[in-house]
Amino acid sequence: MSRPTLSSWKRAAGGLALASVLGLGCDSPPVVPTADVRQNTRTARIDGHLVVQSRARGNAVVFLYDADRPPPPQGTGRPITFTVVSAEQLFGPALAGDTPGPFVAPFSFSLVPAGRYLLRGFIDVNGCGPAADASCRRSDFNPWYGVTSEPNAGDVGGAAVDTTGRPLTVEVVVDANGQPQPVSGVAVSFSDTARVTRDRPTFQVVQGDGQLGSAQKLLRLQPLSLHDGAVDQRPDGFAVSYVDANHDGVPDDANQDGVPDLWPRVVVRKLADDASNLVDENDLDRDGVPDALGVDYARADTGALDGQPDVVVLAAGLVPDGPIAALTDENGNPRMEGAIVPELQVVVRPQALDVRVPENPVPLLALPRGRYAVVLIQPSGQTWRVPNELAPTLASGLGLPAVESQAFFLEVP
Repeated sequence: MSRPTLSSWKRAAGGLALASVLGLGCDSPPVVPTADVRQNTRTARIDGHLVVQSRARGNAVVFLYDADRPPPPQGTGRPITFTVVSAEQLFGPALAGDTPGPFVAPFSFSLVPAGRYLLRGFIDVNGCGPAADASCRRSDFNPWYGVTSEPNAGDVGGAAVDTTGRPLTVEVVVDANGQPQPVSGVAVSFSDTARVTRDRPTFQVVQGDGQLGSAQKLLRLQPLSLHDGAVDQRPDGFAVSYVDANHDGVPDDANQDGVPDLWPRVVVRKLADDASNLVDENDLDRDGVPDALGVDYARADTGALDGQPDVVVLAAGLVPDGPIAALTDENGNPRMEGAIVPELQVVVRPQALDVRVPENPVPLLALPRGRYAVVLIQPSGQTWRVPNELAPTLASGLGLPAVESQAFFLEVP
């Protein structure tokens, strides 16, 4: 038997090393989270299909919300994230037609932490075809600005709902190892029955100086038509209606004050002092969820802080005389279908509330100083607020039209 040569030993050693590498490659190396909490977040996904039964055509926009912070009109929450499914993907060869479908297309949200979520959306209708007249309106959705981030007249609403038609809460749970589990098969439905009938309630304050002292403040609001560049809002008045949450055909009176509850809803929200003049205090990331750290104010009942950052609003509402007159027929019966009025009056009282828990507002000991935004919320979920990005000091840098009235805010000196 011949003795092995040096070169044969080298070949054998090389083969052994290669085999060792290949062997090690069969087993995944351990992955350990870093100490940086930004890189130590475990997430999953939510996916499913859009189901559209509509003659409308346009991109589908789907928003993801924290279920504890629902969007208007149920709450004042903002989207955590959103996704867009193109009209081409959604409607395919039927994009140029007007058949009602149904049409189906997949959607997905990635990097979703454990939690409870709501899904809402709309079809961003583009009505400017080859034969359109001068009144046609192009796609006007832009998620980066508050003045362009909501549906308008002609758009078609949608949501993930359960078998009773109520909003579906989608829950991302964790397994025994703390790993969030993906949720699949979620259906987000769109239908012509949810077509948006009016533009957003764009307004300007025509009476009321911006100072709130020890006496209540009266603000007169009038509709504002905006048709310039990316902003296209054409209200012909304010849509007012009675609140009828139980759908019994009778106006609600939730606070039992003898005055029927009315739409639109008014929210006067405190703005941050050390950020841009559009950012809400204690919601610097704009996700509608109170920040973990932030400003805390003394409660009226205890005179002490409660250790939680507050969501501060001022007590405010519509002056009911004008809307109720428009909502009452010649026989004194309520017009439950609603009405259009040319003006709204809003009263703001010198009383601050912490609405961190919306169902349990807590009166605060004093009025927090600073600036406050005025927001109108329609039952359709459409909103408008001042100040906004059309304020002249902001608009020029954003490529938006400058509108002086949109710089208005209330201030507690």
